[in-house]
Amino acid sequence: MQLGMVGLGKMGANMTERLLRGGHQVVGYDRNPDAVARAVEAGAAGAESLVDLVTQLDAPKRVWVMVPSGDPTRSTIEQLGELLETGDTVIDGGNSFYKDTVDLAARLAAGGVHLLDVGTSGGIWGLEGGYSMMVGGDEDAVEALRPVFETLAPSPATGWGRMGPVGSGHFVKMVHNGIEYGIMQSYAEGFAILHDKTEFSLDLSAIGRVWQHGSVIRSWLLDLAVAAFDENPTMDGIAPYVPDSGEGRWTVAEAIELDVAAPVITLALMRRIGSRDEVEFSDRVLSALRGQFGGHAVRREDT
Repeated sequence: MQLGMVGLGKMGANMTERLLRGGHQVVGYDRNPDAVARAVEAGAAGAESLVDLVTQLDAPKRVWVMVPSGDPTRSTIEQLGELLETGDTVIDGGNSFYKDTVDLAARLAAGGVHLLDVGTSGGIWGLEGGYSMMVGGDEDAVEALRPVFETLAPSPATGWGRMGPVGSGHFVKMVHNGIEYGIMQSYAEGFAILHDKTEFSLDLSAIGRVWQHGSVIRSWLLDLAVAAFDENPTMDGIAPYVPDSGEGRWTVAEAIELDVAAPVITLALMRRIGSRDEVEFSDRVLSALRGQFGGHAVRREDT
């Protein structure tokens, strides 16, 4: 299948490479010419603009957008809506706010263009392990993209599925990330308690490796914590500053709107906000974890 890929950052580039390995044809575009050149070197066709990308695609045209959420995603999809025709499809694979997605989908639908929202998890590890994809949108449009989803997923039958109508994919991914906040915070706090029990001289990496097998708290995030401690046992040089990219805030706001108690996710979000004023070991762990699973920049203490 032929697919346009807009946004060739870390995830976009990895997804492009996985698609190419799966035998798909990809036309890539990014505002950074160097990113396009790397995609071409990997086997993709390169485009110099959105117009050029759309021109190179066969009908029905499918364009996957992997650019930062908010204005960059909105403006890119609006431009594509003007370039595409009835029966074409835009896929938003970023972490867009689901209500924005619903609005954008309605505007594209007026021109006969489908919008699928695909909440995508897997970070920098998805190239080899596959991506978890929570898909929202018209059933027929989703089914038409099945070969793409089956290639990007951990296996054709696992790790992806249609959640419901447009907006549902990003809604489910929003809650997914809220849960992630709570799990990461629990690990960070637990390891901080172990770290501060100085009379036992505990080896956090060794403890994590024990928990990795047979324990009820074993998980991929625990695996990443062990890797982080192997690299930097005391989190030296990592600033205790933990950003939030928005999904946790949206999840908490939605919980309040739905009158659903979500104290763990809420407190995890508050703790991240508090990290910008306080110095805590747990925040160093959180920052390191974000770097481990997503390749996010780790702020150093001297910056």
